[in-house]
Amino acid sequence: MSLLRQRMLEDMKIRNLAKRTQQTYISQILKFARHFNKSPEELGVEEIRQYQLYLIEGGTSWSVFNQTVAALRFLYLKTLKKGWTFEQIPFPKQPKKLPVVLSTGEVFELLERVENYKYRVILTTIYGAGLRLREATHLKPLDIDSKRMVIRVDQGKGMKDRYVMLSERLLVLLREYYGAFRPKGVYLFPSLHDANKPVVDTGVQRVFVRTLKKLGWKKRVSVRTLRHCFATHLLEAGVNIRTIQEMMGHRSLETTQIYLHISVKQVEQIRSPLDILPVLKRN
Repeated sequence: MSLLRQRMLEDMKIRNLAKRTQQTYISQILKFARHFNKSPEELGVEEIRQYQLYLIEGGTSWSVFNQTVAALRFLYLKTLKKGWTFEQIPFPKQPKKLPVVLSTGEVFELLERVENYKYRVILTTIYGAGLRLREATHLKPLDIDSKRMVIRVDQGKGMKDRYVMLSERLLVLLREYYGAFRPKGVYLFPSLHDANKPVVDTGVQRVFVRTLKKLGWKKRVSVRTLRHCFATHLLEAGVNIRTIQEMMGHRSLETTQIYLHISVKQVEQIRSPLDILPVLKRN
């Protein structure tokens, strides 16, 4: 499917889709074609339906299923220009799961236990500014604006620039880190092997997992949890949810509103009706 692949790539470039999105879409289409051992041009709605059932029965995660559907929609409706409706390549109903959030004390304990100084600074930056992992690893020294006390996120998710807060404590930490490492090249957190490339995301994730094992925590948390903590802790501190939406880089307010369901501040203030009853006597 080399010619079709090239056409699809060109169509994605014209629409200015992010490189990672392009790579993901091409990967999912290749898997689809290999499953039937045919070019996608020879396949249609029925094969797409069979493939969706195959993914579901195989226990594919919702995120991968979602990527596959998005890739198939782009290929057939944009590149191949089939006269189908979107409903003929349906998205599944997304499960509503609330992310796990740590308390401020737990965040402090976790960051304090990260042994590698460089990775501790990266993880602290993710929490202190609510960044995605890739946004943090791709920061450049020039992105840190100490005069305006903001961090510029260059081409974050959705290829959007935005500004986020720069706390005084984080600024001090970043200055200490910069003074100790004097990073050369483009990035604030360069790779050990190439100063002109950022530190790899998987390295940060491995350090995070090792730290969790040392703590002995059973909570299902990841590097992304720190970003969720940032938003939830801001909300509990009384920050307007639309302000949080802008700092998180969410396209829709609905995405940000999930933190309303996570925040425990209002729940803690509510008195259970059980507390109003007289104390139950033991039999």
